[in-house]
Amino acid sequence: MAFVSITRLRIRSWRFMPPFVVDTLRSLSQTKAAPGLIGGSLLADRKRTFWTLTLWTDQSDMRRYMISGAHRKAMPKLLDWCDEASVVHWTQEAEDIPTWNEAAERMRSEGRVSKVHHPSPQHRDLSFATPRTAGAVAITPRRGRAVSAVGSSDKPA
Repeated sequence: MAFVSITRLRIRSWRFMPPFVVDTLRSLSQTKAAPGLIGGSLLADRKRTFWTLTLWTDQSDMRRYMISGAHRKAMPKLLDWCDEASVVHWTQEAEDIPTWNEAAERMRSEGRVSKVHHPSPQHRDLSFATPRTAGAVAITPRRGRAVSAVGSSDKPA
């Protein structure tokens, strides 16, 4: 069994992009070193929208990552920086990284919105555009345990 975590954030203004990028790079470094990470992908979508797709050995490993280090420090800032934020999780038998299409479908059907202080009209009902999947960047564990995401262009890098 593997635990899948998908997040989607839209940064509400260009003025928040520099600190968001700094926190993203710090969190990405933490992610790659996190125990239990199998692999994943980071997608910079249109209109300052960012997706993460990570695959973990179990939910407890993901939670330990989420509530520590750079990620924990960045999370409260997103309340002000974002006008859309959502998350979806599920478990699956295979350790294959899901496609971006599956991630978007699951986000729409099973996702939950996260609190933001300045929500867009689309925030509450998750009525976002289908993500543009070109240019996704692979998230590979530093210790070398990664799952290949080779195949269709819908695969997360």
